[in-house]
Amino acid sequence: MSVAAASPIRTTPGRRAARPAVCSAEEAVDSIPVEGATIALTGSGGGILEPDVLLDALERRWLLTAAPRGMTIVHALGIGDRKTRGTNHLAHAGMVTKVIGGHWTWSPTMIELVRDNTVAAHSLPAGAISLLLREIGARRPGLITRTGLGTFVDPRNGGGRFNDAAQDELVELIELDGDEYLRYKPFPVDVALVRGDTMDPAGNISCAHEAAQLDVLAVAQAAKASGGMVIAQVKTLSDTPLDPRQVHLPAVLVDRVVHAPAQQQTYAGEYDPALCGEAPAGPLIPASVDPVRQLIARRAAAEVHDGDVLNVGFGVSALVVDVLAEDRRLDTITLAIEQGLIGGVPTTGDLFGAARGPAVIHASTTQFDLFAGGVLDVCALGMAQVGADGSVNVSRIAGGIVGPGGFIDISQNAQRAIYCGTFTARGLDIEVADGRLHIRREGSVPKFVAEVDEVTYSGPLAVQEGREAIYVTERAVFTLTPDGLELTEVAPGVDIERDIVAHMGFTPLIRDPRPMDAALFAGVAAAAAR
Repeated sequence: MSVAAASPIRTTPGRRAARPAVCSAEEAVDSIPVEGATIALTGSGGGILEPDVLLDALERRWLLTAAPRGMTIVHALGIGDRKTRGTNHLAHAGMVTKVIGGHWTWSPTMIELVRDNTVAAHSLPAGAISLLLREIGARRPGLITRTGLGTFVDPRNGGGRFNDAAQDELVELIELDGDEYLRYKPFPVDVALVRGDTMDPAGNISCAHEAAQLDVLAVAQAAKASGGMVIAQVKTLSDTPLDPRQVHLPAVLVDRVVHAPAQQQTYAGEYDPALCGEAPAGPLIPASVDPVRQLIARRAAAEVHDGDVLNVGFGVSALVVDVLAEDRRLDTITLAIEQGLIGGVPTTGDLFGAARGPAVIHASTTQFDLFAGGVLDVCALGMAQVGADGSVNVSRIAGGIVGPGGFIDISQNAQRAIYCGTFTARGLDIEVADGRLHIRREGSVPKFVAEVDEVTYSGPLAVQEGREAIYVTERAVFTLTPDGLELTEVAPGVDIERDIVAHMGFTPLIRDPRPMDAALFAGVAAAAAR
């Protein structure tokens, strides 16, 4: 049954044996219905908890038999390697007709099908998808939350539809006790494709040696509550029972298990004990970055206070961790990332979503609940566009599909948001020297625009709820106010009219901007000279 026929969730669970059946990957995927199945996946970029053997087998079945057809794919986080792995395995016209995904950049082949409307694309916050699967698994009437209000997910702004082929209404606006909420509607899940590292003789599965647990339990729950089936792949079949505290997927939820002895912990290698907390993080090796990115990261790090619980995003915002480590401040804050990790040092690049030496590894559903409950003091995230009202777009860049990932869940629930990025894009050439900023060539794409192409963070809602936001670039810093963006800091060597206002789609509030700390520029220039 597809998501289009989403009305009531089926209430008769599928029959299963006392212990999951161990079978080949081919036998496992052959049990998937030939037509119209809704399949939920667990996984995160870099191969984290990705059921890669099952996805590969599913693609091979399609190439040999042109089945299964017309599938709907549901995944909270991005899954793939930007080439052929992950959900790229499923990107065949006719094989998939709908995707409900939180993040898309890991799967360029699926994006191409979305662009030409071959696949209907819905993009929702990663946390909302994971938590909705949990609600489906408990047979509750969907997920009711404020997460997504005012963004492109809000039905008043498109309801998360990412292309013309997407017609279903997956989100509705409701009111409870005078307050607005979004209800993410439930739908039946026919098949869950999940993964762990070890299965014991009873059929219980552990993720203890994986880099994250993600939403493996919620994905499986959703399928079982819908009368569907759960197919898991594991690296090891153990002869001894698991420690019950390390069972993350109980046998009662699993129907079929594929033994995959060559399974790697991540794309980076078979096993790294630091990624599952069995070894310390080790020394942080700072990323080699250009002076401009260093400058932005150093200014952003100044907004992080001792004692803060901090979330960092991808790209330049992730460099805030390097700065904190360099300044010996990493031990004064607590890092928390949406994949379910607290503490340790988040990885970057293709392994973004893991952490070395984490203090806590729990389900991403638990983490998103903590975020919604206000555990985050501050987040440092990227920005592709910033509007006059302080709204930020990171989900649709130059018309290209990206999706929000955990951005909405994080930015809408942190008390303070730090947005990091260069002032313009494409072709920008800047030198930091003599304690000043020298713009040798301006970028051709302005980031500060009158109105963003898509709202991933709502400035007006943040103001209404009393949340703070600051926007850090190499030449200027802006602050969110009830009247819009205010220019509050200007870099040495920068002219406000020539170098800032002339490259914006609106005129910010300019009352009494102060100089950016000259020590930032002197320090970056000295580092570049070494």
